[in-house]
Amino acid sequence: MIAAKNQKGVPRAEEVNAFLGKGTTFEGKMTFEGLFRLDGKFDGEIFSGDSLVIGETGEVDAQINVNNLIVNGKISGNITANNRIEIAPSGEIRGNIQTSTLVMSEGAIFEGNCQMEKRQAGREEKISFLGTKETEKEEIEQEKTQLLRTSKRKGNNHQEKADGED
Repeated sequence: MIAAKNQKGVPRAEEVNAFLGKGTTFEGKMTFEGLFRLDGKFDGEIFSGDSLVIGETGEVDAQINVNNLIVNGKISGNITANNRIEIAPSGEIRGNIQTSTLVMSEGAIFEGNCQMEKRQAGREEKISFLGTKETEKEEIEQEKTQLLRTSKRKGNNHQEKADGED
């Protein structure tokens, strides 16, 4: 059974389907359905079309590919979250992330690169974490070109008037 989801597509916390508790260590490949909460130590790969929660005592060294990720503990490794990544104040991510939505609380730690792709009604925008949207860059370039053309025309008009006045 897949857990009911809230408005953001993240399963509600009380509907945990699987749990790796504090003091537990696991190494290997993990796949799951529904909501998985990890409060122990994990080393390896995690794949799921659902949601993963790393608790405050959770320590993960893994390649992660899930739909939603909530980080309260520590992660080292590359992450792909198709829908959303949330990093709580106690959360730490060291590695590259790729997601549609990134939420970082004050105090959260993120060291790495972030690639964000947002799809809306058939339109794709690539967003750099510290940069501007590609569509915004294109709009800025178009505005610059238009301003240059306008100023050149005005400059020619002023030159023609100056020539005519002599």
